[in-house]
Amino acid sequence: MQFLADHNEKVRKVVFENGPKNLKYTSSDIQKDLVRACAIETINAITKDMEGTFFSLLVDGSRDASNKEQMAVVLHYVNKKGETIEKFLGVQHVSSTTSSSLEEAIERLFATTNLTLVFVAKENEDVANFFINANRLVNLIGSSCKRRDALREKQQEQIQKALHLGNLEMGKGLNQESSLMRPCDTRWNSHYGTIVSIIVVFEAVVEVVEWIKSDRNQDNLGEVTGLFKDIQTFDFVFHLFLMRLMLGITNELSQALQKKDQDIVNAMALVEVCKQRLQSLRDDDFGDLLHDVEKFCEEHDIVIPNMEDLHFVPGKSRRKAPKITNFHYYRVDLYFQVLDMQLKELNDRFNEVNTELLLCMACLSLVNNFASFDKEKIVRLAQLYPQDFDRMDLMNLPIQLDNYFQDMNMHSEFSSLRGISDLAKELVKTGKCESYILKNN
Repeated sequence: MQFLADHNEKVRKVVFENGPKNLKYTSSDIQKDLVRACAIETINAITKDMEGTFFSLLVDGSRDASNKEQMAVVLHYVNKKGETIEKFLGVQHVSSTTSSSLEEAIERLFATTNLTLVFVAKENEDVANFFINANRLVNLIGSSCKRRDALREKQQEQIQKALHLGNLEMGKGLNQESSLMRPCDTRWNSHYGTIVSIIVVFEAVVEVVEWIKSDRNQDNLGEVTGLFKDIQTFDFVFHLFLMRLMLGITNELSQALQKKDQDIVNAMALVEVCKQRLQSLRDDDFGDLLHDVEKFCEEHDIVIPNMEDLHFVPGKSRRKAPKITNFHYYRVDLYFQVLDMQLKELNDRFNEVNTELLLCMACLSLVNNFASFDKEKIVRLAQLYPQDFDRMDLMNLPIQLDNYFQDMNMHSEFSSLRGISDLAKELVKTGKCESYILKNN
């Protein structure tokens, strides 16, 4: 901010001592948001300059002031002018400098998947703590081959025991080994996979953590002991099933948004499905969730609290705690709050106007010889941009669109285009961009 103020008169007039008391831009949160915005714009400029060309990565270690291990990443590519360019892309925290850790960190740095619902859920303090414990659990068991092998052995023992007691069916594809799926902060549905895998192998997981805890010579004994206690609580199981339910509902939407070739119509339908299902959960399904949690706790000998007792948070003052029951806490302060946050986020990001805009844009798709072409929706799209299309343009546009569609189907060079950029190039190449001025807008 000081740099901008020193070099830009307009900025200097509205920041620091010249700014209003409630808008000095000195808040650390605001400054971090500004830095993130600058980073996004910088990376967008770099990728635009690359224009999809091949590139290589330069990676080097770079510890920060607190001695946390990081890696610095630089892009190395040749631009459209034939110049060799090196651009600093960013710094990524890494748990270690092994090749596998660096590979995972690079994937996280490059991924651009929308993780909005996971991050919104984490704004709830209790949910955030749950994800911390879930990640610790996966990392603890997945940190060595010996521990992963122990998890497989425990699963086999339990499967054999269940088969002996007649609690499992025999058959092809049944009773397969499961592993703990590692969550990735850049992949929305990986969190769902992590939660499901913990539920599936929960008994084996508890036994392996107990076995790890028995090694008194390890450096993180206190952390392992605390984790061993935390995962065997009603609170952990409730969060486990709540997040499985919520992320399970949004899983199909997550996968649709991650596809390289976006099916906007299908994605918007899935958004509406998610909204309706989340609202249905809020209206009716808390009792079903609570029943599933209690049943799971009974099967694994986990203490179930009396829902009518007062709720107290371990480690916090009971004297200052609000007088609410366990039932109120799990239903109102957790279940309703998390679902309301998800619904608000979906409604804010996919409101009526945005949804209409996206559905109209889907009509511009070139897939299957302009199969999605819809003249009425494209005209509606133009109406949403009154500064670009005046009343005369909007009157002429339907006729020009009919001519355009007929023209495209008459020429084979337009039958195998892969995107809007390909269409633009072909229109310029064939000179048709001069014929369809309104369409080019």
